[in-house]
Amino acid sequence: MLTRRALLKGAGAVFLLGFGLGAYSVVIEPGFRLELKQWDVAHPSWPATMPALRIAVLTDIHAVEPWMPVARISHIVNTTNDLKADMIVLLGDFVAAIDPELRTGIVPIADWATVLGGLRAPLGVFAVLGNHDWSDDIAAVRGGLEQVGIPVLENKAIKIEKARRRFWLAGLGDQLARPFGWQDDRGADNLPGTMRQVKGDHDPVILLVHEPDIFVKVPKRVTLTLAGHTHGGQVRLPLIGRPIVPSAYGQRFAYGHIVEGGRNMIVSSGLGVTGIPMRFGVPPEIALVTVGAVGNVEATV
Repeated sequence: MLTRRALLKGAGAVFLLGFGLGAYSVVIEPGFRLELKQWDVAHPSWPATMPALRIAVLTDIHAVEPWMPVARISHIVNTTNDLKADMIVLLGDFVAAIDPELRTGIVPIADWATVLGGLRAPLGVFAVLGNHDWSDDIAAVRGGLEQVGIPVLENKAIKIEKARRRFWLAGLGDQLARPFGWQDDRGADNLPGTMRQVKGDHDPVILLVHEPDIFVKVPKRVTLTLAGHTHGGQVRLPLIGRPIVPSAYGQRFAYGHIVEGGRNMIVSSGLGVTGIPMRFGVPPEIALVTVGAVGNVEATV
């Protein structure tokens, strides 16, 4: 028989459980956890004679107090440098994306850019911009990155030839951008124009984008697409999964290594928070992607 005392104890337990989960999802997971997620991509376009490429991927930093302060960004930078990756890429959304009522302050662009300027990799550090960067002060964000020596690849492809590696690195303008004076929703991306800059038919192409939805249009010429934006849904519940994914394709491009028609894309869950400042089941991550020839890395496609 269910007694009043048992009922009260049960209610108390439920309350404590709910409080504990709430505290974890708002404080612990988004603010203190940091995971390293490793992905291996073996692709026929990567020459067997060329060493595999290790790329550290940072995305969706969303610098803001108290969720992503300068001290945490500095910790992320130090952790990333310790990986000794060949190249580091930043996939956009550097600025805050939380309502003023839910934050204690913003981190100035100069402050977070200065810290990111400490990233080091033999083949360089490169960035693209995200939708929240455009809705903030896009010129200041771009300028902050370039001032600390981080090139912003916006609808631009460059050839990288160093350390026995030769490949193209292409960066796409943001697909959800709303440049001043534009009256339609075309965004700032120009995939055809970017790909026209890639010369020759053989050297691998790494494409940096913010939103993963462009993947349906990415040609097979691209060896690997790297994307962020979704935060992996930011919440992943047992039995339910990811209730909300900011993509027109829903769960299809929510997170992870996606292979379609021989084309590869890695979508990282990123580091910061947007909207409601919480993460549950989707901890902040640094992605370390190794891309190389079939047989030279663990995974094959």
